[in-house]
Amino acid sequence: MNMLRIHCTLAVCLLAVPAMTHADDSGSTALTIYSTATPGAISPELYRPSAGSRGYNPQYGHIIPGYAIVKQERQVDLGAGRTSLRFTDVASMIEPTTVSFTSLTDPNGTQVLEQNYEFDLVSKEKLLERFLDRQITVAQVRGDGVQIITGKLLSAAGGLILQDDKGGLQILNGYSDVQLPELPGGLITRPTLVWDVAATKPGAHDVRVTYETKAMTWWADYNVVFTPGEDANSGLLDVGAWVSIINKSGASYDDAKLKLIAGDVARAPQPQPRGGRRYKMEMAMADASAAPGFEEKSFFEYHLYTLGRPTTLPDNSTKQIELFAPARNVPCEKVMVYYGLASRYGGFYQNPMTDRNFGIQSNKKVDIYLRLKNEKDVGMGMPLPSGRIRVSQRDDADDTLEFIGEDKIDHTPKDEEILIKLGSAFDVVGERKQVDFKVDTRAHWMDETIEIKLRNHKDAPVKVIAKETLYRWVNWRIVESSHKQEKLDSRTIHFPVEIPKDGEVTITYKVHYSW
Repeated sequence: MNMLRIHCTLAVCLLAVPAMTHADDSGSTALTIYSTATPGAISPELYRPSAGSRGYNPQYGHIIPGYAIVKQERQVDLGAGRTSLRFTDVASMIEPTTVSFTSLTDPNGTQVLEQNYEFDLVSKEKLLERFLDRQITVAQVRGDGVQIITGKLLSAAGGLILQDDKGGLQILNGYSDVQLPELPGGLITRPTLVWDVAATKPGAHDVRVTYETKAMTWWADYNVVFTPGEDANSGLLDVGAWVSIINKSGASYDDAKLKLIAGDVARAPQPQPRGGRRYKMEMAMADASAAPGFEEKSFFEYHLYTLGRPTTLPDNSTKQIELFAPARNVPCEKVMVYYGLASRYGGFYQNPMTDRNFGIQSNKKVDIYLRLKNEKDVGMGMPLPSGRIRVSQRDDADDTLEFIGEDKIDHTPKDEEILIKLGSAFDVVGERKQVDFKVDTRAHWMDETIEIKLRNHKDAPVKVIAKETLYRWVNWRIVESSHKQEKLDSRTIHFPVEIPKDGEVTITYKVHYSW
């Protein structure tokens, strides 16, 4: 008698599926990946796999914020009339309702009558359930050696319950080996698509299978090196970009043609499950050889990035591929912005805010930005997908790069301005206070006078923009001002000033509100 042995403390054996017509695995694969990931929002903690994660789990698709369209071309043999065709190596995170099957050889004469997605994969528990009320042999390790137990399997839930020839019961919570009398059919080891196909032309067919899978995403990572310029307000940037791709779809894609879509593609809303799981992914770095990289083009109202060479995306992996060659010596401007108004008072209100104490709290931090133009004349000028920008500066003392800040950008077309926030200045501080306030609610007006002090403790002059929000009411006008202001919108003004080294600048203005 043929015996099947399971080592229960190790891996479950793989079972053969019943003989059926299978697709040839030697065809081509193409992937188009769409991302809904917020740049920098995917924590490495989410990459850690949980035990038994192989196979279908509907929670995975909600953890990895993106999806992909998979297009696979294979060769199959179809008989005249109806043929049952099995297609393995599909993603376990597949959306079954998106599957499309097309014969490229005879599209008009080939019809899919039914299609099924089988994802009830083999496991130790499913295998043992096939032998309920049948005799099996179990090896159990004890302190004095190994005991061999043979009996009828009554239950496989949790541990094993066996009944011997005399009707006695053995409850086994721990065991090392199980011997089964035969190999049962009907169990599958990989998610499988099954089609009932009717064909008028028998023989070899080239077919294309297309489907959507969850649990794949991509985003851009920008690595920027800042070199200070001749003055404290300018500099040069070396800008490099990489694409990071996560594949947790439950399938690997060997030598695949890769496309990435950048843009906000609308999707029908889907209910979100409660809870979530965290898992790890192996890091796989892309080959940095001089092979063809990404080619960008407009596609509908989005941008399409096509990799000029095949690439392999293993399951449970993160891969990085260079998006474009680094742009060198891109000029930039270092911008300091002081927004003295506490952030919670910057909103819009339905009624005039006549309380004199409202919004007088002051913020002292001066924020630092790098501003550059994404234009061809400075070595840029390409559509930039949303992503995280990490900025470093070289330390001349030991010629090493030191991290100085990071930000994220939205999808940025060519010729648009990019503003990178790095943090807050150490040696430049601000102070904002209300120095006068008058209100007449019967006459429907109020006046407020604000004083802003900016101090520079550096040994070089700096330029600072003092940003002010006229938050008290929509109708306002500046009636007095110590410095020239720029109106940005209906409620925002800027005071650009230059502060000498170890110096101070005081800005005062009076605003009149009416309603």
